[in-house]
Amino acid sequence: MSTAPRPPALSVGGMVSSSHPAASLAGARVLADGGNAIDATLAMAGLTWLTLPGQCGIGGDAFAVVREPDGRVWTVNGSGFGPDGGTADFYAALGLSAIPMDGPLAVAVPGAPAALRALHGGGATRSLPELWEPAARIAENGLPCSERAAGDVRSAAQAVAADPGLSEIYAPQGVPVAAGRRLPQPALAATIRTLAHNPGSFYTGEFAERAVAALQAGGAPFSGDEWTAGARVTPEPALTGRYAGMVLHQTPLPTPGWMVLQQAALCDGVLGATEWLSAAAIDRLARAARLSFADRFALCGSDNRRNGVDYILNAERLDVQRRDLDGRTEVRGRIAVAAGDTTSTVAVDADGRAVSFIHSLAFTFGAKLTVPGTGVVLNNRLGRGAYLISGHPNEVKPRRKPLHTLNAWIVTDDEGALAHVGNTPGGDGQVQWNMQLISHVLDHGRNPAEAVAAPRFTVFPGSDADVIGAPEELRLEPGVPAGVRDQLSALGHRVVVQPRWGAGGSAQLISVDDRGVLSGAADPRQEGVALGVD
Repeated sequence: MSTAPRPPALSVGGMVSSSHPAASLAGARVLADGGNAIDATLAMAGLTWLTLPGQCGIGGDAFAVVREPDGRVWTVNGSGFGPDGGTADFYAALGLSAIPMDGPLAVAVPGAPAALRALHGGGATRSLPELWEPAARIAENGLPCSERAAGDVRSAAQAVAADPGLSEIYAPQGVPVAAGRRLPQPALAATIRTLAHNPGSFYTGEFAERAVAALQAGGAPFSGDEWTAGARVTPEPALTGRYAGMVLHQTPLPTPGWMVLQQAALCDGVLGATEWLSAAAIDRLARAARLSFADRFALCGSDNRRNGVDYILNAERLDVQRRDLDGRTEVRGRIAVAAGDTTSTVAVDADGRAVSFIHSLAFTFGAKLTVPGTGVVLNNRLGRGAYLISGHPNEVKPRRKPLHTLNAWIVTDDEGALAHVGNTPGGDGQVQWNMQLISHVLDHGRNPAEAVAAPRFTVFPGSDADVIGAPEELRLEPGVPAGVRDQLSALGHRVVVQPRWGAGGSAQLISVDDRGVLSGAADPRQEGVALGVD
């Protein structure tokens, strides 16, 4: 991991950024060869399955925001349902007060293959076999394990060792792999090639039968019909809001993209009048985030837009919340925030097409469960995202998608001209850090390198199922000066100082100036890099 922010990369022809150099190089090569930003994104997605296997995979979920050269913006939202038999009564009969985080009961139908197929169909110029063959070849030969991947294995060592598919690759003879060890994955290589030729085969036929059988054998009440239903992903309009005279485009439900728009509405015109990273600015952002998490916990479910997101983003309600924040009289319910393991990419091509992409297994190595013989690790999104709270709009229910932490964003002007494309992984930190990135560039004119490396701060807890009700903290990286930390304590925050670069996340950001020059940067908290092409 880098110990200092790097200056932004510059380009006029196209640019990519990701959390691993090999993934960024794959995307840059596609752009240099004449591919577009969608092609580059798909190539980077395939490489990150190998470079960051604890954070993403074929068995996870994926979301994207795409800005076309004509200014049109659309999204792809790939997440799936829990099991058809997963009723509240089913979990109650097992004596559970929360859905487990590991194992078959934690799994939701993966949305990533369907999302990638929809993204490809939205304007790619290269075939999936061409874009994913490099990843398949590297999987076959074995990519050296990165320090981040080795750390992920160590953090989940016991569960990794317990699953035959995971232990064969990442903990042979029960010993977690070390950084630098080459990790051949022939089964995963074969799966990548199969899906490249037909992504829909993930949801039907032999692969689907294997996956559903493995889940059923572990006690998860999948019927198979909900697995087939996961194949249906079609492009959707973006959620939009305004900030600092610009237009924010975000991913819709089940993602928390609306939370960034809500925080933007609560902070617009306030942060630009404060000093960058001052106590007043951090206090406002922290309190806006806490209000947003309280609303998420109280009101939101993936199928509850009218009484949830539409109600929350109502202009009159936002005005009331702004006045409450101005007067420091806001009232919050209980909330909860947790981290997570996710990775993301951004890409802009020479035509001005931009893609913000994010994918995840939820927690590290997801449910710690592989589909036998395929190399595919399954997510634990149901365990992470769904509640066992009777009557709640996010209560687990057949054909109701659990709420998500993933979101992605693009900023344009009123005419649709591209200004910024960015995102960050990091569980419930995502909606906070994305708002911070947006404020850094729009309120204070920071370049991408300054924005992604800026001291990060996080309200804890937020709204994940496993941390509801934990004591409130404002977690700050030590780059926030001691005097500012003292002022925040005086304002009533319980300040907790984290290690340097210790907040989490791995932000990616590309900006375009009025000359059409691109500048970009990858977060120094991970191993990523931004690369430009002419």
